[in-house]
Amino acid sequence: MTSVLSGKGLAALIQQQAAEGKRLLDDEGLRPVLAVVVATDDESTHWYVRSIERAAERAGIGCRIVDLGHDATEHVLATVLEDLSAEPSVHGIILQTPLPAAVAADRLVGLIAPEKDVDGANPLSLGRLAVGQPAFAPATARAVVDLLDHFQVPVAGRSVAVVGRSAVVGKPLSLLLLGKDATVTVCHSKSGELERYTRPADVVIVAAGRTGLLKGSHLSPETVVIDVGTNVLPDGSLVGDVDEASVTGVAAGLSPVPGGVGSVTTALLLLHTVEAARQQSRSGLLAASTSRI
Repeated sequence: MTSVLSGKGLAALIQQQAAEGKRLLDDEGLRPVLAVVVATDDESTHWYVRSIERAAERAGIGCRIVDLGHDATEHVLATVLEDLSAEPSVHGIILQTPLPAAVAADRLVGLIAPEKDVDGANPLSLGRLAVGQPAFAPATARAVVDLLDHFQVPVAGRSVAVVGRSAVVGKPLSLLLLGKDATVTVCHSKSGELERYTRPADVVIVAAGRTGLLKGSHLSPETVVIDVGTNVLPDGSLVGDVDEASVTGVAAGLSPVPGGVGSVTTALLLLHTVEAARQQSRSGLLAASTSRI
């Protein structure tokens, strides 16, 4: 039997933490606000943004969607990110991908103020994560680790294969797993036959953005599989990167799509926003106190 590693229970716990943190900030007259910058007509992105907006409303957290259209220029995006970074009423900023083809994403994410970088996109955040300094980890990468912890799937001293090397998931996830003493192999398009790396693994995490990429033939019995993929089919339904039919009955556990990593990711973004608002409030109080000395 393959256990379903649903993220809904964990997401509810994290949302409760975010709501409790938000209530504490209410006493200071502070409402956490998350700004989500979008510049695409990709339906899976808009599906995800809508889920963030609904979750924020349930938690009482402000959510500002800044939809600039699929043809937004790099200059427009840069100006918006700089303005949001300087705006005191905004505490967290996300730049959603994909972006228009002519836009240099690596330059834009560097414009997000690190203290508001609740999805760990700024290279400064990734660098701090790599050396163990305080930083917000990319929410999806942290969601995978938290989901494994929630279901008590051990990774210390075990083999973990991460399929996908993006700066959003694969690379930061490998750092988080190394921090938990896992032996990590990162697979990508040049790795050759996937099963060479996934069959010996105790845990396989697939985040490549390819429908049906991981099949049961790629796995050994008792492997735990975390599906990070979000792919929208022509009928509007959402599926992951795992061929669920062939993996079910082989894997010991499998996270579903939807209802797995994505729901935890959304909850973590809200929690990060509350934490960012608290940190910025404390920094402001400290600065004001220092200025009076």
